[in-house]
Amino acid sequence: MSTQDISVVICVYTEDRWEDILAAVSSVRAQSLRALETLLVVDHNTVLLERLTREYKETEGVRVLANAGPRGLSAGRNTGIAASRGSVIAFLDDDAVAERDWLRHFAEGYADPRVMAVGGRTLPIWASGRRPAWFPEEFDWVVGCTYKGLPPGRVRVRNVLGGNASFRRTAFDAAGGFATGIGRDGDKRPLGCEETELCIRLSRARPDAILLIDDRAVIHHRVPEAREHFGYFRTRAYAEGLSKALVARSVGAGRGLESERRYTTRVLPAGVLRGLRDAALARPGGAGRAGAIVAGVLTAAGGYVLGSLRARRSGAAFSVVSVAAVEGVPDDEGAAA
Repeated sequence: MSTQDISVVICVYTEDRWEDILAAVSSVRAQSLRALETLLVVDHNTVLLERLTREYKETEGVRVLANAGPRGLSAGRNTGIAASRGSVIAFLDDDAVAERDWLRHFAEGYADPRVMAVGGRTLPIWASGRRPAWFPEEFDWVVGCTYKGLPPGRVRVRNVLGGNASFRRTAFDAAGGFATGIGRDGDKRPLGCEETELCIRLSRARPDAILLIDDRAVIHHRVPEAREHFGYFRTRAYAEGLSKALVARSVGAGRGLESERRYTTRVLPAGVLRGLRDAALARPGGAGRAGAIVAGVLTAAGGYVLGSLRARRSGAAFSVVSVAAVEGVPDDEGAAA
């Protein structure tokens, strides 16, 4: 793959993350494998759009543009895909920084033409400086990070995790873009699963497609203090259940919950036993971690049941659009550069 083949999309929505956004862009510009371009997609925030446009006006390879779709992360990503020029599009969270070889490891995965997506490993940066003693690593997905239970190395997976992922452009040609109405919308309820739904849809459209996670492609993701508390843990687990209900309605429970069944029957019981063992040995947080795992499972299950009932009653669904159909995306001359 050419060193100029990867476009990086960073979706942003609030000035509160200004320093994080600058750090994310800097980490992309410092890659050992140079990106073709970095696209900052601003989600319906005129002040932030203007400020970023001024900040990067003289910076080669950085473009700033407005989300051309409805408010939310999925439409922002679709806007970035439509405006990008690379044969591979990588996504980085706006409050994360990538290690120097992040893009190089992504590129290596695409040496096999069957590979349609490559994700990486996301490590938490806790605002308090350390992991809360009660917070189980098995639930690091709650704060947008790689969780205990995923296999190490470069391995095939059902889906990549959206804040540290890349896709061939042809994947979007085959399956369409990210679904709107399922993922995050700024600071509202922390829904998710939009990348899960896309990956399952991609595998249906391209049965020969290979999706990988390479744990050498590392980013470091900030976890704000508010997300270190059990209240957020419970809210995020509940929202995950709601999101999984929508995914299962779209793709069927067989594919929609395939990985989750292995996770809940193998990974989580082992985590509970470790927590209880640590509690018996008087190690800090053991009982809390075991209790958090049980509470997280029950809360997510409750969200799934309620989400399934609501979806049946209201016919609730989400929409998938062709990325080529995204309107309002500026051409190269109209984008901030």
